[in-house]
Amino acid sequence: MSHSSRPARLRQWLLQRAEKERENLRLFVLGAAIFFAGMGLIVLAQKWLLPSLQQELVSLLGLTLAVGGGVCATLGYIALSVLRILTVGRRDD
Repeated sequence: MSHSSRPARLRQWLLQRAEKERENLRLFVLGAAIFFAGMGLIVLAQKWLLPSLQQELVSLLGLTLAVGGGVCATLGYIALSVLRILTVGRRDD
């Protein structure tokens, strides 16, 4: 495996990913939905559950969902916006 071909392969993969607008939008929307579901669990645990181990576990589950959803939404947003910039200058139209 040549060390100089890695950047070229990464750039090619990024360009291919930028062309998949529907998948990127789906990733963004799904990530945002999971993020807000996780945040809802945290709020629910703080408002409706008495201070206990159960409250902490529900909050931990909400935090885990919020972080995972946030990462997915961020990746989808980057793919929708930043990666599109790479393709604008590349088009031959």
